[in-house]
Amino acid sequence: MHVFVTGASGFVGRGLVPELIAAGHTVTGLARSDSAAAALQAAGAAVRTGSLDDLDTLHDAATAADGVIHLAFKHDIAFAGDFAGASDADRAAIETFSRALAGTDKPLVIASGILGVLGLPPGVVATEHDGLAANDGDLRGPISGAEGRIANAHFTLALAARGVRSSVVRLPPATHGDGDWGFLVTAIGLAREKGAAAYVGDGTNRWPAVHRDDAARLFRLALESAPAGSVLHAVGEEGVPIREVADVFAAQLRIPATSVNSDQVGEYFGFLGGFWGFDGPASAQLTRDLLGWEPTGPGLIADLKQGHYFS
Repeated sequence: MHVFVTGASGFVGRGLVPELIAAGHTVTGLARSDSAAAALQAAGAAVRTGSLDDLDTLHDAATAADGVIHLAFKHDIAFAGDFAGASDADRAAIETFSRALAGTDKPLVIASGILGVLGLPPGVVATEHDGLAANDGDLRGPISGAEGRIANAHFTLALAARGVRSSVVRLPPATHGDGDWGFLVTAIGLAREKGAAAYVGDGTNRWPAVHRDDAARLFRLALESAPAGSVLHAVGEEGVPIREVADVFAAQLRIPATSVNSDQVGEYFGFLGGFWGFDGPASAQLTRDLLGWEPTGPGLIADLKQGHYFS
């Protein structure tokens, strides 16, 4: 296939592009800077210059492709507190792809999230069947505006009825590996700033996790063979206790690991506070059964202990 990829030079994209090329696909990646374009060309991909806001560019690239993988998300504004704005931009891009692909039976695979955005109580293991009810987009997770990303996933899945082989890959916030710059890097930066690796309460709340290269392989499998309307979980580990994560931060940074109560979460973590104390384990058994996907990368704690997050 000729595949158009947004976010191709991002963290997951840097694993996905070589994964696709090694499997015999050709790739065109969206690049919004000269450095991103150079990185894509070095990886063997063609380049479309533009940003997520260049909807004409997205439409033309999707029309010319045999399939689309949409990884890009405005994490910069989401991490600054405007998650709703990031979700709105995501929706505009997905709607553009829907117009380009309607009636073609071509695949559209989008990235979405798992933790705390599916309307489940803390501690309930999320499965691929959760978060699909018609009113789930109105539920409030720990991040204001995150419900918009649920609605975008619902919209994407509904494209199956319009002749698009659509699927949604839900990623954990602990999608980890060398070159990560997301939630974990933010948490490490806060630990450096505060001089303590904090966890909430007893730290037994859990995050699902996956290595970036395992996630990239799942996106490729979804592109190739996921049935229309599929929800997939890129989960390698069902739930890693945050206390264990904080202990590695403390050892690597040579600072204490500290418990904070719920009243201190905002002080220590800012926008990340809604996530850091949330107990949100998740399963990927249905995904494994459907596509034969088996994670092989290192687990989160082993990856953190390699030290690349702290160098």
